[in-house]
Amino acid sequence: MNEFLILVDEHDKPWGKLEKDQVHQLGLLHRAFSVFIFNSKGELLLQQRAEGKYHSAGLWTNTCCSHPRFGEDLKDAVERRLEEEMGFTCKTQFIFSFVYKSKFENGLTEHEFDHVYYGVSDNLPKPNLSEVSHWKYVDLPSLEKDLSASPEKYTVWLKICLPKLIQHLTTSSEAKFNSVSAR
Repeated sequence: MNEFLILVDEHDKPWGKLEKDQVHQLGLLHRAFSVFIFNSKGELLLQQRAEGKYHSAGLWTNTCCSHPRFGEDLKDAVERRLEEEMGFTCKTQFIFSFVYKSKFENGLTEHEFDHVYYGVSDNLPKPNLSEVSHWKYVDLPSLEKDLSASPEKYTVWLKICLPKLIQHLTTSSEAKFNSVSAR
């Protein structure tokens, strides 16, 4: 089955759809999402992308990331994909969006309007091994230190998004962010 991605403009307004492979070959701006799930200790759940992924294989990244299907609500896509990739469900909330473009060694390009979601759960993952090879929890200071020391171990979008996420968590007045942002 061909997967169609939602093509968007710089304001996230949809203007078309195209097969996933073609979108990444052409580097077209498309809708995506990234999910960051923390446990009750404030540790972030990271996944290591499976070796068979079409780009960024074997790199560590946020809990879950993907694209909504054409015609699918973004929130529904987040819930669906979290369960498909990591094997659990969790209540999430949208926190911000950002746009990035990165060309990979295999000639593919990610050009995403990325919507970032946040959640807290102590559910242990049961990852889909075709998507995720390993997982771990890490506290944010340790992750920042390792990202600085070994950036090649992490996905491009995590390196772009994490500082924005940390800034949001540390400046948010919402009580549920306080346990995660205490650093």
